[in-house]
Order: sequence, then structure tokens, then C-alpha cells
Amino acid sequence: MQENNDERLRKVKSILVTLPKPETEKSPYFDLAKKYNLRIDFRSFIHVEGVPAKDFRKEKINLADFTAVVFTSRNAVDHFFRICEEMRFEVSVNLKYFCISESTALYLQKYIQYRKRKIFFGKATASDLAEVLKKHATEKFLYPCSDVATEDTMNFLQKNGYDVTPAVLFRTVVSDLSDLADVFYDVLAFFSPSSIQSLYTNFPNFLQNNTRIATFGLNTQKAVADKGLIVDIAAPNPEAPSMIMALENYIKKSNK
Repeated sequence: MQENNDERLRKVKSILVTLPKPETEKSPYFDLAKKYNLRIDFRSFIHVEGVPAKDFRKEKINLADFTAVVFTSRNAVDHFFRICEEMRFEVSVNLKYFCISESTALYLQKYIQYRKRKIFFGKATASDLAEVLKKHATEKFLYPCSDVATEDTMNFLQKNGYDVTPAVLFRTVVSDLSDLADVFYDVLAFFSPSSIQSLYTNFPNFLQNNTRIATFGLNTQKAVADKGLIVDIAAPNPEAPSMIMALENYIKKSNK
């Protein structure tokens, strides 16, 4: 449920972001911490494990059958090329790549000669690719995903009549958070329903009390609400398209 008043508004001194720590110091989270004198820690509540080639073979998917692949994340990219290597499958230079965002598309440079491949990308969702997909409607699409993949992209492709096959190449696994049992944060920032699941797997008796909860995306917000918890900070929204902006807008009010 979402609170629409300021009854829970309290000063924020510490935030736990349920993502891996950024690899560089240029992250806006570090800027936020410095600007408002906050303690911001990072801890991934979930992690990814690749599906071994022997298990993938049980899906009876022939990689050579596909003329295009749809990527919705870097994990999908990593595990597609990993499974190809494990199965000694040589990726065709003619394979077409459809990526959910430009950053995902650019990540392909880790594995292929970017400028010599047919690569298309949207802004954030599969619907952004609608026009370019229409021009490639006869392709056979492979959709690398996890065992808890969000179905928005898959639903879009199927709804519009594309020949698409999901391939579970990696699994989302709950991380061990036992060392956080006695650690308190003013704000917990969640980015996926799986992270909420991890919270309750690790701490089945979790009580929110004065802990503020920040969520990114409607699915995450719903997962929080389904547990009877209060969403204090929700992103994206018209005033805050990112989690960083949503957190800062809240802190501006709470830390006056």
C-alpha cells in the first residue's frame, strides 16, 4: 500500500540499495550520499547462476534454428554467449540482435564486432522496437531469459504474432543475507519482486516499523504491497523518472 501523507516522514541517515555496488565512483548514489551526508550501502538480494549446457539441452532448443535474438539485459547477453561457447556453437555473422535499450546493445561489443552486425535497440521496452520489428516480422526469435523473467517483452512479441522461443539460460537465486540480521537502515530500495522474495526468505518475520521502503517499477511496488508493506517512495513517477531522483525528493522533505 502507498501512504499519501507525511505521517511516516522521518529523517534519512542510511539507505540500503539492493543492487551490487557500482564498479566506479561515478555512480549518482555516491553523489547523493555526499550531498546529504548519508550512509549508502549496496547489497544484492539476489544473484544469477547460469544454466549448465547439459540442462539447456533438455529444453530441446536448436540454436541454429534462429535468425534473431532478443536481449533484455546484460545477463541475457552474457549467458547467451556462454551457452553458445559451452555447446561449441558458432554464432552466425548474420544473426540479428534486438536489444531492449542502447546500453544493452553496446554491451554486445564484449562478444562481437559491433559495427559489422545487424543490431537494433529501443529506449526501455519491447514496444519501442515495434516499428523495426515489423520490418523483420519473418525472423525466428530466440528470447534468452531467467527462470523468473518478467513477461512484458515475451507477451509483446507473442501478442504481435512473432515467432519467438523463450530459452531459460540463467536462474535468479536468493542471496544469503544472514549477516544483515541485526543491521538497521532508514530506507530499503528494491528493484525487483525477486528481491522482496529474498527479504522474506532470509527474514520471514520481517516487520517494517519505521523503515521506509523505496520501489522501482510497478511489479516491485505490487510485490511490496502484496506483503502488506508500505511503499513510501515509488519510482518512476512524473517528478522522478529514476530511483535516485525519487530518493532525493523524499530526502529533501525528510531532512529539512
